[in-house]
Amino acid sequence: MKRLTLTALFAASLLAGCSSNDQVVQDDPPSKLYQDAEAQLNQGAWITAIEKLEALDSRYPFGAYSDQVQLDLIYAYYKNDDLALAEATIDRFMRMHPAHPESDWVVYMRGLTHMAQDRSLIHDILRMERDDRDPQPARKAFADFRRLLERYPNSEYAADAKARMTALKNRLANYELAAADYYIRREAWVAAVNRCQALQRDFPDTEAARASLPLMLKAYEKLGLDEPAERTRKLIAKNPA
Repeated sequence: MKRLTLTALFAASLLAGCSSNDQVVQDDPPSKLYQDAEAQLNQGAWITAIEKLEALDSRYPFGAYSDQVQLDLIYAYYKNDDLALAEATIDRFMRMHPAHPESDWVVYMRGLTHMAQDRSLIHDILRMERDDRDPQPARKAFADFRRLLERYPNSEYAADAKARMTALKNRLANYELAAADYYIRREAWVAAVNRCQALQRDFPDTEAARASLPLMLKAYEKLGLDEPAERTRKLIAKNPA
């Protein structure tokens, strides 16, 4: 019964977030529509702002406000947790305006959107944190922020992107650690070694990399690999808990 209720709530939230009320938005001039939409954005009335911006976008796709409407929609969708719509609007904007003056902000918002997608509705409701959940959105967010730093190193969003990359790196490292632990519990020793080695190669400066050393040692010992086991013991001695 609880599963049905949560599913229904999730479906309802999607419908509420994705519905367009273009038919009920008054047929005002574009300047008036945009002014009203901006006022709603400033008030944090995301749904009403989205309705007006979507009306502008559909009625005047090549109008004077076209670019800014798209940028405002990205922000409003993100704030309203309409993450799929935010991502689609970002991708559309990047295709149409690859050299736009605010491209750094668009890439930054793409990273924020993917980072938000790393959340789970069920996890949010139950306040659960699971390192073994699918990290694909986190990987995309990490790539987005790296792209921002590479292409726009002087962007005003660069410092925040760098800080978020640190958090994402720990998130991805913890996922690899959870995977290695899973293989240890399944006695899949070779797979455990491979996961630990990948973790130490890709995220060497994380706590998860240090925590993976005892797992790798156990796997080597079970495989009867004395030399790698001895090297791992030395690494553990150099990196005490």
